[in-house]
Amino acid sequence: MSETRPVPRRESPWGLPEGHREPKAHRCNDRVEDVVQAFFEGNPFKTVPGPFKLFYRCMRSKPGEEPTEPFTYLDLEPPKRQVKLEEK
Repeated sequence: MSETRPVPRRESPWGLPEGHREPKAHRCNDRVEDVVQAFFEGNPFKTVPGPFKLFYRCMRSKPGEEPTEPFTYLDLEPPKRQVKLEEK
């Protein structure tokens, strides 16, 4: 699961509402960025399918069970799964 990163905010002419929550990036955000980058790396018919399959698997997975394969075009560490040990 990727770490929480701040999401850029735009200034609004109305200001911030009372009791607002800070947005956080979706857990598959880095995967979709990898797909977008694949469109600019040559023939999209060859570069997009691999990253898109990982993005699709990420979206279909449960939180904490995202694919751990490395990113194709982004220079980021692949997500790591946190192992939960059962106490007896």
